[in-house]
Amino acid sequence: MKIAILSRNPKLYSTKRLIEAAKARGHEVRTLDVLRCYMNITSHRPSIHYKGEDLSGFDAIIPRIGASVTFYGTAVLRQFEMMGVYPLNESVAISRSRDKLRACQLLSRKGIGLPITGFANKPDDIQDLIKMVGGAPLVIKLLEGTQGIGVVLAETRKAAESVIESFLGLNISVLVQEYIAEAGGSDLRCFVIGDKVVAAMKRQGAEGEFRSNLHRGGTASLIRITPEERSTAVRAAKTMGLNVCGVDILRSNHGPVVMEVNSSPGLEGIETATKKDIATQIITFLEANVEKGNTKTKGEG
Repeated sequence: MKIAILSRNPKLYSTKRLIEAAKARGHEVRTLDVLRCYMNITSHRPSIHYKGEDLSGFDAIIPRIGASVTFYGTAVLRQFEMMGVYPLNESVAISRSRDKLRACQLLSRKGIGLPITGFANKPDDIQDLIKMVGGAPLVIKLLEGTQGIGVVLAETRKAAESVIESFLGLNISVLVQEYIAEAGGSDLRCFVIGDKVVAAMKRQGAEGEFRSNLHRGGTASLIRITPEERSTAVRAAKTMGLNVCGVDILRSNHGPVVMEVNSSPGLEGIETATKKDIATQIITFLEANVEKGNTKTKGEG
């Protein structure tokens, strides 16, 4: 099988592990910088070019698209889909998961546990918005952000009003969510491949830090998750339409609540904490599912 990995940095741990796993199973693999790909959009022979070369003949593609290049990255991935290349995660599914508001609405529609979440456009509505999510402390999130960037904990009502007002005054859209104090600055990262959770770890934020991201100094440890948490993670992945993802869950007093569904989850933390070969499991999933033109959404949306 000929596999392409869309990654801007082939030296990243996750990209290196996927390359190693693919080669170990006898596949030909190539890393492509998504921003160096350019497209010929035509009705009968869509194509992608890369540094002057016409890219064709790939059987499968693994998108490792950073949040900062989501728009262009999903456009390139969509072009590969039009050419009949099987994507590990489809462009539509990645776009859904990267839009925090859209993701929350889709998860809500399926009855999946979420923190109480508010969204507004006008500063006049701030006080009712704060009341809606249970008052301070509360969490304010930019619609586009990753690795804990753009997430603010407002500990008092005054602080919440000030931060929300500032963002809305700059025409920056934010989500306002209830703060799950009982989680104690920790969350669960459930790694989903296909229709099952293949690994899970607990991420604990550094002292004094409510965000548990490993990039922010958090630590990871092996954890046993409950059947309800397992079911929540799989349902969240299916709702987004993702074959492979990391589902971040908080343990609240009213059951598991989904904080985020990550379409390009890192492998280093989860492989280190669980001692599992996640990269090889991803490649074997591709082997079992690759079929020319075998995409669920067929380029819709």
